[in-house]
Amino acid sequence: MSSVSYHISNLLEKMTSTDKDFRFMATNDLMLELQKDSIKLDEDSERKVVTMLLKLLEDKNGEVQNLAVKCLAPLVSKVKEPQVEAMVDMLCSNMTSDKEQLRDISSMGLKTVIAELPLSSAGLTLTASVCRKITSQLISAMGKQEDVSVQLEALDILSDMLGRTGLSCALVSFHSCLLTSLLPQLTSPRMAVRKRTILALGHLVPCCSSALFSRLTEHLLSELAKNPPTSMTRTYIQCMATVSRQGGHRVGEHLEKLIPMVVKFIAVEDDELREYCFQAFEAFIRRCPKEMSPHVATVTQLCLKFMTFDPNYNYDDGEEEEEDSMDIEDGLEEESDDEYSDDDDMSWKVRRSSIKCLEALISTRRDLLLSFYSSICPALLARFKEREENVRADVFAAFSTLLRQTRVGSSHHGLITTGSDPGASSEEDPAVAVLKKQVPVIVKALHRQLKEKSIKSRQGCFCLLTELAHTVPGALEEHIPALIPGIVFSLTDKSTSSTMRIDALSFFHVLLLSHPPQAFQPHMQVLLPPVVACVEDSFYKITSEALLVTQQLIRVMRPQGQAATAGGFDPKPFVREVFSVVIKRLKATDIDQEVKERAISCMGHMVCNLGDHLGAELQGVLAIFLERLKNEITRLTAVRTIMLISASPLKIDLSSILLEALSVLGSFLRKNQRALKLGTLACLTSLVTHHAASTKPAALEPVLSELPALVDESDMHVSQVSITLMTCMAKACPSSLAKISSSVLPGVFRLVHSPLLQGGALAAILDFLQALVQSKTSNLGYSQLLKSLTEPFHSSQSSVDGSIIHRQSYHSVARCVAALSSASPKDTPGTVAGLIQEVKKAGSPESARVLALLCLGEVGRSGSLGGSKEVQGVILEAFSSTSEEVKTAASCALGSMAVGSLNDYLPFLLKEISAQPRRQYLLLHSLKEVISACPASSLSPHVESIWALLFQNCECQEEGTRNLVAECLGKLTLVNPAQFLPRLKQQLKAGSPLARSTVVTAIKFTIIDQPAPIDSLLKGCIGDFLKTLQDEDINVRRVGLVMFNSAAHNKPSLIRGLLGAVLPHLYRETQVRKDLIREVEMGPFKHTVDDGLDVRKAAFECMYTLLDSCLEGLDVLQFLDHVEEGLQDHYDIRMLTFLMLARLVSLCPAAVLQRLDRLVEPLKATCTTKVKAGSVKQEFEKQEELRRSAMRAVAALLAVPEVERSPTMADFANQIRSNADMASIYQSVQGGEGGGMGPAESMDTS
Repeated sequence: MSSVSYHISNLLEKMTSTDKDFRFMATNDLMLELQKDSIKLDEDSERKVVTMLLKLLEDKNGEVQNLAVKCLAPLVSKVKEPQVEAMVDMLCSNMTSDKEQLRDISSMGLKTVIAELPLSSAGLTLTASVCRKITSQLISAMGKQEDVSVQLEALDILSDMLGRTGLSCALVSFHSCLLTSLLPQLTSPRMAVRKRTILALGHLVPCCSSALFSRLTEHLLSELAKNPPTSMTRTYIQCMATVSRQGGHRVGEHLEKLIPMVVKFIAVEDDELREYCFQAFEAFIRRCPKEMSPHVATVTQLCLKFMTFDPNYNYDDGEEEEEDSMDIEDGLEEESDDEYSDDDDMSWKVRRSSIKCLEALISTRRDLLLSFYSSICPALLARFKEREENVRADVFAAFSTLLRQTRVGSSHHGLITTGSDPGASSEEDPAVAVLKKQVPVIVKALHRQLKEKSIKSRQGCFCLLTELAHTVPGALEEHIPALIPGIVFSLTDKSTSSTMRIDALSFFHVLLLSHPPQAFQPHMQVLLPPVVACVEDSFYKITSEALLVTQQLIRVMRPQGQAATAGGFDPKPFVREVFSVVIKRLKATDIDQEVKERAISCMGHMVCNLGDHLGAELQGVLAIFLERLKNEITRLTAVRTIMLISASPLKIDLSSILLEALSVLGSFLRKNQRALKLGTLACLTSLVTHHAASTKPAALEPVLSELPALVDESDMHVSQVSITLMTCMAKACPSSLAKISSSVLPGVFRLVHSPLLQGGALAAILDFLQALVQSKTSNLGYSQLLKSLTEPFHSSQSSVDGSIIHRQSYHSVARCVAALSSASPKDTPGTVAGLIQEVKKAGSPESARVLALLCLGEVGRSGSLGGSKEVQGVILEAFSSTSEEVKTAASCALGSMAVGSLNDYLPFLLKEISAQPRRQYLLLHSLKEVISACPASSLSPHVESIWALLFQNCECQEEGTRNLVAECLGKLTLVNPAQFLPRLKQQLKAGSPLARSTVVTAIKFTIIDQPAPIDSLLKGCIGDFLKTLQDEDINVRRVGLVMFNSAAHNKPSLIRGLLGAVLPHLYRETQVRKDLIREVEMGPFKHTVDDGLDVRKAAFECMYTLLDSCLEGLDVLQFLDHVEEGLQDHYDIRMLTFLMLARLVSLCPAAVLQRLDRLVEPLKATCTTKVKAGSVKQEFEKQEELRRSAMRAVAALLAVPEVERSPTMADFANQIRSNADMASIYQSVQGGEGGGMGPAESMDTS
């Protein structure tokens, strides 16, 4: 310790030297010492260092002064409170000194100290007292109006202090006197003072109380009402815009008074004032879109009026003259531009701010999109001729926003289709339809701009056109001739910057992707040379973009799937030109990675589409591909390219590289890189499929040896692709597969018995087994495979390795057995007889009987059993088994067989359902299978009899049976919607509560996530079914909510238009109802039961789903009122509302901030609750889960930067940091679970 203090006192001594260099070096050394974490000062050293540094602030040498200021930063955290306060006192008193240099240095010092004040819970008391000290001194400094520069510095420091999150909350007690001292500064004669005051007020707004906010707004309003001079009005309006931007939603309450004021001042003939008025409007629109609703029309009117405000310039009406006059104009303007437009004419500021205000409107109010197309769109199009470059860029930006909003809307319906898809037209977004009509006007307006000298304009054009091509793919088809000269001009113009070229190329790429090739073929002669020139450019980014475009152009020259002569376009003249530049890039090894990859890909497309034109060059190119395949950096791209070429319709001859390529590809299967593994497997599959004839079995060895290791349940997708490859081999070269069957099959059977197997991987295995049987390889006969599949099920209940067999694997094995029997029809009868024996045999284990039944079902699904009476008897017998598993398997089997031969089994099934009430549930399961799996055409003769039977059972007391009946009804309705939907609607009016609930559940099953013919009918009548949300029976209401949730999740378009009518009823169901809570006596204890809980839960689940699918139809503040109630509800509902809150924070933070103070309390309550000491373990676990969930919501809130400006939230955040228990939960939620949104993904309630 003593050595440190000795070293420091040494430095302090040098600081008093007369030589400025000594002083400088000593101060520098001190700064380095202070920056070390390890340094500890005793009190005496602290005092000396602080005194010395403050003295050096007055040093004659500027550099020493600067260093002394820099030393203050590390010092703040190293010395104790009294020293920091002494520093601050001294700096504050220097602030008001007469010497300008000392004032500047002191204010720098204060800013440094403020930036370094600790925000941790430990340092908060120091921070608060220092801030208060500084604030009180600054307020008094501001009051003494002798020197403007003192005021400016004081305002600057205040802004710094209020702007630093966390500090402003420490100053709550000072807010009111700060406001009192800041408001008079708004009238200062000096512009700079007024501007800085506005800044300081802006920082004060987010963290002050509502009362102060109102006081500030009232002050601004009353001052504006006095009609002050224009310069003052500007300041007040500017202040209002800043306050609105910073205070956000709070302005909402005062808008009614503010708007007429601002509208009044727009009429004043002053350009800057108008600009500020529009900026204020923009802030209001962005911050309080809901409260602005009544004023949107007024604001739009004003914007449209002033966006053309250009009193000093005459735009000619005649289009033709304009072209000429513009050219002459350009010539004159070159000289006169600067003196005139910048100094005298400010009208461009008005135009720009009104256009920005329109852009804010478009981006916040998607719901008014259609009306924007009629009001704003034509006005923006007319302004494309704007003469001021900056304003024109804003016009383009606003129009691009309009396009983006249209795209957001239409993508909900999956409308992004190229060309005319007959299915899409029926559900076209009306906004897209309007936009399509505008396309010719847009192109006409932009056509001229694309030839402008101004680079900014052209970039704006390309951005806008790119958005347009994304929003309505294919719409520019007939305008391509008009656009091509513009693209070519930007690529060839000597003065064009490289970013401009890249923009032009990337737009051209989007254009090529979204339009049919025939549109470009006639223009090939003009298009190709500039693009080829760009491929040769020295800047790698241009080359890389140009290669992408070239790749698309190659596809245009000869679209795949067309004969060489089709369309009358001959690519021959262009092939050499393209080939020569691309091969140059392909051969170069010293170029950028991206260019290498794109050159490989581009040449790949060339070989694939135009290989027959390359002649002798082809082999050289293939050799390069082989080289690139061996290079680690380019191998993935090379793999994809070889795959592309191997599948080419031109049947390219790959024999020269095939052998070597196969051994390299085989080695890739050992690599750990998953994308490479998958790419390689796909490439091999393509090679084996298309080039098996030229492949010797020996060449496949390196690949074969790697395959067994890839078939493993740890990566199902890789397994699936590997098995698909083996299937191809079994078909193309069966002899090679025999070698590995012994090593690969155990892995395949392990997969079949795995509980994870489903979907694509299962389908791949079925194909593989069929291919094996058909390839007739000696050691892989039918019986052998069958035995290996079913073996584990015969050794009592456990499989080979002693683990329990999972239910899923029964179904997988049954599917495999059926696949084998269909591949070898001659063995089927024997297999069936064996299976029947297995079921009948008294001694066979349950697992074997269940499997045998399922296998019978799957074999029967293909119709190969016919109406065998013996099988029916076996199934009926199984229905009376004592084992539940066997019964379920029998019902599955019966359903599957009926799918295979409807006429044999369906009448039998229906008869049994009526005759056997005790087996009804099982038989209904079979019926559900029939309805789900049979095509509509074969079901239609039986539909009426099924319908009648189901309706007899729709009032069954058993809820499980009712749900099954409902599912059958729903799926049956899909067979013939026009006939059955009206019947369901009828039943809704007539039936009992149970029947009504069944009908509503049936509707839930008609809503599926793919487009279906029933959609248009449902859209018309879903409103009637949603009326059940007002049903007097609580169960019907619950089921109605579940159906609504399903619609919102799977097909939001059905209910978007009904939200206005449905939401009030939905929100009503979220209320806790006292009349549904009853007390039940359980022995000595009383237990409360809430019958309304399930309905509330269903309602909150609907709310959660609506957030994802129909956010724009919700009034978020009203929504938050109900979330807030849910935060104090039952355990399950609180868990849901915490999830909702976290979701809301990411979707619409502004609204959540508006309600923050009310939301923090319940979160705080949950996080701080302790369970009673004697509670059971479940209670502790429940509470722990609740706290974690609440903490996730808190973490989501704290991720929003403005949150900690709220005093309550800042307070809670400090509480979390200082409480070890809460801090650890917070840490784990943040770190361990990727932002903690884990459970949100699992909230799929379809």
